[in-house]
Amino acid sequence: MASTPAPASSPIFIDAESLRATLSHSSLIQHFQTSLPAVAATLHTPIRQSYAVSPTSNLLLMPSWSTSPSSSLPYIGVKLVTHFPQNSHLHSLPGIHASYVLFSSATGQTLATMDGTLLTLYRTSCVSGLASKLLARPGLREVIIWNRTQSKAAELAEKLNYEENMRECDDAALRRAGAVFADNEAALVEAGELVGGFERGVIGKGEVGLLVELIKGERAGRKDCDEITVFKSVGSAVVDMLAAQFAYEARARK
Repeated sequence: MASTPAPASSPIFIDAESLRATLSHSSLIQHFQTSLPAVAATLHTPIRQSYAVSPTSNLLLMPSWSTSPSSSLPYIGVKLVTHFPQNSHLHSLPGIHASYVLFSSATGQTLATMDGTLLTLYRTSCVSGLASKLLARPGLREVIIWNRTQSKAAELAEKLNYEENMRECDDAALRRAGAVFADNEAALVEAGELVGGFERGVIGKGEVGLLVELIKGERAGRKDCDEITVFKSVGSAVVDMLAAQFAYEARARK
């Protein structure tokens, strides 16, 4: 992206509608592919913190900050997420809500607050889109996600992939895969598919490559058209920051 814009006199608020007008999947995928190798080593991303605010509800904090304020990513970012799975049944509301707050890592000034729920949807789909771009079979034109109804698919997605004992593919899928990648190192201790696979001897930690290694060419991806590839994403504060950077800098220049 172009040079970092000067901070506004007051923080920018970017709601969901503004995010939709600013972000596109193709541009964000390209931003991730270009920027991840350059910034991954300069961002400090502690393991996400999860707090039980009730027996059924959680608050998650996902901070990250640049260790090089003079870099192309001179920010501190925090995503705050609430997980209230009972919402859909009790209040006809989504189970997950989020906000993202962006600060200057040079001055600590608040730069922007934005809709973290939509930002996460873009981030998640674009990380998977980038992985698919690099790992999918050449010529692939259609992706099929199956469930009996859209509501059941959404309910399943909300229940899965939140704790270590939950998984979205079985051991057989990992055994058959010729290449297994994860979005970041947190997946090695958080993703049920991988943690369980390590414990059962299905796959070794050294066999799982990281997305940034794939982008840099440090790990080989697909070797032939018949090979099965697996990509596991648990979410990363690094790509949260990159998505927030893209949205903030595009909006600040308007």
